[in-house]
Amino acid sequence: MKTPFSPGGLDPTVDRRTLFRLSGAGAMLMAAPALAAEPAPNAPKVKTGARIVIAGAGAAGLTAASRLAARLDGATITLIDRRKEHFYQPGFTLVAGGLKPHGYVVSTTAQYVPAGVTLVEEQVAEFDPDANAVVTDTGKRIAYDYLIVATGLHLDYASIDGMDTALIGKNGLGSIYAGPAAAEATWKEMTRFSERGGVGLFGRPATEMKCAGAPLKYTFITDDYLRRHGTRGKSELIYAAQNKTLFSVPIVSEKVRMLFRDRGVKVAYDHVMTAIDPGRKVATYATPNGPVEIGYDFVNVVPPMRAPAAVRNSPLRWQEGVWSGDGWMEVSKDSLRHVRYPNVFGVGDIAGVPKGKTAASVKWQVPVAVDHLVASIEGRVATSVYNGYTSCPLITQLGRAMLVEFDYDNNLTPSFPGVIAPLEELWVTWVMKTIALKPTYLAMLRGNA
Repeated sequence: MKTPFSPGGLDPTVDRRTLFRLSGAGAMLMAAPALAAEPAPNAPKVKTGARIVIAGAGAAGLTAASRLAARLDGATITLIDRRKEHFYQPGFTLVAGGLKPHGYVVSTTAQYVPAGVTLVEEQVAEFDPDANAVVTDTGKRIAYDYLIVATGLHLDYASIDGMDTALIGKNGLGSIYAGPAAAEATWKEMTRFSERGGVGLFGRPATEMKCAGAPLKYTFITDDYLRRHGTRGKSELIYAAQNKTLFSVPIVSEKVRMLFRDRGVKVAYDHVMTAIDPGRKVATYATPNGPVEIGYDFVNVVPPMRAPAAVRNSPLRWQEGVWSGDGWMEVSKDSLRHVRYPNVFGVGDIAGVPKGKTAASVKWQVPVAVDHLVASIEGRVATSVYNGYTSCPLITQLGRAMLVEFDYDNNLTPSFPGVIAPLEELWVTWVMKTIALKPTYLAMLRGNA
């Protein structure tokens, strides 16, 4: 197995036995945590006439549909989502890094819908948990006995004054999150920048966000391309941190700080992007000392992220506290069950919990939520718990990555002790990120991982 960044093929420091052990690494990483929530092998299906609605057919919604279909007999399971395409979002950074083609992250929603589940190709526009119903954007009212909200989140580009997603890939403007086409356009623009050099701006918003390691990865990837083109010496890379840290887990933040220091990446702490002028190529940041403008030759814009309007404007949102402002769902961090509506669950990006907006987190969250839902149908109490597990294979240079795994309490939770050292830049972690995780992700959607 050769990659563009290991000219001789396999890294000579990795023996065949280790490679064999790692051949299932992606599956272990995403599957092992959910074991506590799994039913007994060959357990009979639970017979029920329950009506279950799943709002959203992204990673969390499809996984929930597959697991419920496998565990229930006779339930009416309705999956609601208008988007026909399914995006493998962990691959967006790989596309924007020139490591995978556009098509690598695109498939269709319908191909993952399990037998017996009805897909309604509309969008939930209103949640009415007091009446146990949702209303779609065409006015269709669908009643439920149990509801799983898996709507994902809203990319709030409009809150950055002057930002226009139509300009991504032009005049030094990049943004990975906007979709596969935007990721590909960002790659082309970053390539032009790396060939010339100049000032590169990176950072993240002050809101909660999906895969908080992605902006860091892209900074490292850009740094490596500049070095490969021989333009790093005439370039300046600036990372705008939204607060006084680089990552929510202190030990990871310190590791990234040291790597940035060693690679000459400057950090502007307490800088939150509020506006951008694509014509002048200037970004404006809110800081404790007032607005600050920074000129750029290339910028990777990461927008604020909030709950979709249907959730944000519903009774399901947090009513007070740190997650209320952006409308995240008020769920128990342990069970993903809604605090005030016990027949409602929130999984994936929409869940208002301290951690967990990654694909690997979905694999931990969904079995727990499904176990509690099925237990309610059976009239028993489930004991499975989501501990906040979040995983981020953090690319630090082309051909090397660190496996960052942690829980609610910021404890590192390594899945492969003795095989993959936490916070070490390793080729095997690179292989996991670029090769092993996607097949496991697709198996997860079908309830098999």
